[in-house]
Amino acid sequence: MLRQFLPAYLDKYPHTPAGVLRVLNRLVSCRTAALGGHVLACTHCGEITYHYHSCGDRHCPSCGGTKRASWLERQRRDLLPVGYFHVVFTLPHELSALALGNRKLLYDRLFAATSETLQTIGADSRHLGARLGALLVLHTWGQQLEHHPHIHAVVPGGGLSPDGTKWVSSRANFLVSVKVLGRLFRGKYLAAVKELYEAGKLRFAGSTAAFAEKPAFQAWLSGLYAKDWVVYAKKPFAGPDVLLKYLTRYTHRVALSNGRLKKVEGDRVTLSYKDYTDGCRAKEMTLTGPELLRRFALHILPKGFVRVRQCGILAHRGRQERLALCRRLLGVPVPLPAACLIPPAPLHNEPSPVAGRMESAPVELSMAESASSPEVNPNVLPTLSLSAVLLLTLALSCDAMGWLLACASSAPILRRCPSCGQGELQTIWEQPRPRGPHRKTKDPWNTS
Repeated sequence: MLRQFLPAYLDKYPHTPAGVLRVLNRLVSCRTAALGGHVLACTHCGEITYHYHSCGDRHCPSCGGTKRASWLERQRRDLLPVGYFHVVFTLPHELSALALGNRKLLYDRLFAATSETLQTIGADSRHLGARLGALLVLHTWGQQLEHHPHIHAVVPGGGLSPDGTKWVSSRANFLVSVKVLGRLFRGKYLAAVKELYEAGKLRFAGSTAAFAEKPAFQAWLSGLYAKDWVVYAKKPFAGPDVLLKYLTRYTHRVALSNGRLKKVEGDRVTLSYKDYTDGCRAKEMTLTGPELLRRFALHILPKGFVRVRQCGILAHRGRQERLALCRRLLGVPVPLPAACLIPPAPLHNEPSPVAGRMESAPVELSMAESASSPEVNPNVLPTLSLSAVLLLTLALSCDAMGWLLACASSAPILRRCPSCGQGELQTIWEQPRPRGPHRKTKDPWNTS
């Protein structure tokens, strides 16, 4: 679809920012010969298969599956055994045009206002009196791909007391008042917008050009102060498994997935959407190809912008220490490290596993939970200092890695044809992924 409609889109919108154009060109090249790859041919049946490199862009609906799975696996270990709430902070549509012209600045302030609002209300003894934490995910789209910037916050049902000596739990079905959250969120965000305006950092163009004058800006800002801002809170999640399934829908998601595209007829594209104003009924809408690309381009983020962030007790710096404290206060054990590969000790009449090819597979030893610590023979392992233990652990890790590499290098690689099952697959064409300075842009949002 992109390859078909991109020329018409560029003819209609010739002043597309360089950053948006770079992303669109990368999506067009995804899984094509332009990004390199390799071609395999079977020595028996002659079947040829093409394997082109993916673009790996976070805006691509076809990429990101591996990154999403690894991210979820990392997050699984940080879950606390408490209920989780889903809170949504939404910018009013009057700010949409200004946010599009100042994406990095105003999206950053959106994260900051959301984090400060949750921390301030959570620390207030009239509400919870605890230090909250949250996983924040920026979304800029609605179901019909219109510009609709909002943040999904996944918040644990409680937090650490101010002195860090106990866990303060929220009510089972209530975290804090959404009306209070909305008012504080409005004040913090508009104060940040006003500060940016007074510092001369905001850019005004098109429909926002009139706001460059101070009287017009003050009148526009007063109208936003008088409006009620929407903060929505859903019921708490049923458990960690439900939370993880939910996170896959919001953390690594693009504005438009391939599954929503229903048909393409001529220059018109039909896609499905949910109408939240009509009981979440599934409906279809038809757009021209250039209009669909225009709506998709609204949600391309600036280069390097982080759209998944954590704050409070879940902030990156010192997070593991705070999570360990939370689990201790909740009376639950700290999760053990993942299973590690350790090479078996060679017998006296066997050669070292690194010296030759190993016939046996690696032995996977999982660290199982036990009520008591394993017994250590003092005659075999004398008392060691902490530094000696760390050095010994590092040496064992290096030995294990060398053993695994030796096994991998000595084992033959057989690639059987999946079609006939008899021939081997041989590479008849290979091209690396293109690299170079032409792939970089100093200022991706500079349209001059």
